[in-house]
Parts: sequence; structure tokens; C-alpha cells
Amino acid sequence: MPRYSSSSFSDPPLSSVVVVVVVVAAAAAAAAAAAAAAAAAVVVAVAVAVAVAVAVAVAVVVVVVVVVVVVVVVVVVVVVIVEVVVVLTVVVVFG
Repeated sequence: MPRYSSSSFSDPPLSSVVVVVVVVAAAAAAAAAAAAAAAAAVVVAVAVAVAVAVAVAVAVVVVVVVVVVVVVVVVVVVVVIVEVVVVLTVVVVFG
């Protein structure tokens, strides 16, 4: 009757343990890389959102400045026209 040790049936071979450890380590590395890629994508998305918000804010400021300049120019032109009309009226009336 052959004699078998109990460890030959219950303990897996060392190569199987190494393969399992390598596979688990590779899966963990892949998960870490995926998490890093997701974090990088979030950072890029936030940076793009901030850049868009800054661009919109700058555009709004530019529009406001242009509107203010146009209003000032219109007011100056109207004031000059009124002054010319007043001066011409005085010259014609009191000539």
C-alpha cells in the first residue's frame, strides 16, 4: 500500500501560489491605473470647466466695457450737438 503524505493533497504547488499572487498583483495594478486615469480625467474636466468659466467671465467684462464706451461716446456726441444747437440759436436770436 503506497503511503501518501497529507500535505501532497492539501497544499497547492508553489508555482500555483506564485501565479495567483502575480495575477492578483496585476489586477491591483490595473485597478490602480484605472483609478489614476479616472482621477486625471476628473482633473482635466475641472480644468476645462474653470477655463470656460474664466473665458465667459472675460467675455462678459469685455462686453460691459464696450457697452460703457459706446454709452459714453453717445453721451458726448449728444452733449456736443446740444451745445452747437444752443450756440447757433443764441447767434441767430441775438445775432
